[in-house]
Amino acid sequence: MCCVTVIQSQDGWGFNYRQTDVCAAKGSEVDIICDYTHPPGIDPSDIKDRFWFTKEKDGEPVDLRTDSEYSGRVTYGCNSYIKRCTLIITDVRESDSAEYKFTLMTNKPGEKYTGSPGVTLSVTGLQVQVRRSDSTWLELTCHSSCVLSDRAEYDWSKNEKYFETGSSLLVSSGSTDRYSCYLRGSWVNGSPAVYGPQRLSVSVSPSAEMLEGDSVNLTCSTDANPAANYTWYKQNGTSDPRLLSEEPQLVFSSIQSSDSGWYFCTAENQLGRKTSDFILIRVKYVPQRPSVSASPSAEMLEGGSVTLTCSADANPAANYTWYKEHEDSPRASGQIFTITDFTAEHSGNYYCEAQNEMGRSNSTLRLITESGVDRTTMIIHITRWPLLVVMLILLLLFCLWTRKKKAVSSTTEPHESREAVEMDLHPECEDLSDMAAQREDPEEQEDQV
Repeated sequence: MCCVTVIQSQDGWGFNYRQTDVCAAKGSEVDIICDYTHPPGIDPSDIKDRFWFTKEKDGEPVDLRTDSEYSGRVTYGCNSYIKRCTLIITDVRESDSAEYKFTLMTNKPGEKYTGSPGVTLSVTGLQVQVRRSDSTWLELTCHSSCVLSDRAEYDWSKNEKYFETGSSLLVSSGSTDRYSCYLRGSWVNGSPAVYGPQRLSVSVSPSAEMLEGDSVNLTCSTDANPAANYTWYKQNGTSDPRLLSEEPQLVFSSIQSSDSGWYFCTAENQLGRKTSDFILIRVKYVPQRPSVSASPSAEMLEGGSVTLTCSADANPAANYTWYKEHEDSPRASGQIFTITDFTAEHSGNYYCEAQNEMGRSNSTLRLITESGVDRTTMIIHITRWPLLVVMLILLLLFCLWTRKKKAVSSTTEPHESREAVEMDLHPECEDLSDMAAQREDPEEQEDQV
């Protein structure tokens, strides 16, 4: 802000500041000028001291030359004849932002005059603003929190080497290079570099293998400027990833077995996007209740065989042991248990126990043998003879029973001839008799077939 401030005291002392507001880039040099006047008849020798200050101690201004924060960085350029004093601050810092005042002390005890209000100094660091120009290009602009100068020009660096000069810069979207801006001709105290996400990493606390119910934090971090935005995903097979969070951390307050799987995160800012490697989360848990199956079935024929299979969802993988109810010793170990030559003694309740380092669980299966001698015998016959032969035998037995009944009737009716009794036989039975005669040795017929 270019203007002159005139402060006139009642005693004829006046102070003219060339600027009331000064904006300076961090690391640059600043000159603050004050012209002063005094009443007629004042000789320069009447002025005992003159200096600049920002602070007071015990009500008295503190000379900047004695302030440790400005040590070696402050000088005065004062001329008594032209009544001007210039404050020169080199390598200005953001902490130098303050109101600066010029004061005069005369030879008279306690007499001093100060130009107030003073000059406000704002020290700013350079920043690069990023704005998307289109889908391909980004526009970089050198920016400061206050207006340095209408005529300020900037140099640009790419990966810490001079690139070009201009108020702005166009770069390709997704570039991995680092860009900074500087005041023209000054290669110190430039802006922080801007760049897309780099060195993306994922960490898991407490570890990648945890117990069900634990509290687990997944953290995504990257080096990027401007700061990156984070997104967490879980990969579900071949389907699209499922978005879980848009924070740097993914927090499980009580992780469950269903949370096991592959996770990854992305980091993105205006200059680019980066995706992390997959990380596998494995939650340890007790085996779930086992599933038990029997093949061919849980109802067995004597002399047959049966295969029992046990499976349980567990992490780490479960070990399996087979027991029969009311027995202490295991019958077998492993996921599959086969019983051959099944007898009635094998009938009963069997259970498998699934166990890992987290705990154990079991499940029961009841095996039953087919009971009853007649039924068993019949089943065995069915398995040896064709069904048609069995039907013929049943019909033959029926016909024999019918013939026996007729014979009994003939003894109670003497007038009925034997021929009449034989005539009452069903014709099918006569045919069946012939067929049965031909099948006297079923095993021989079976061999012929």
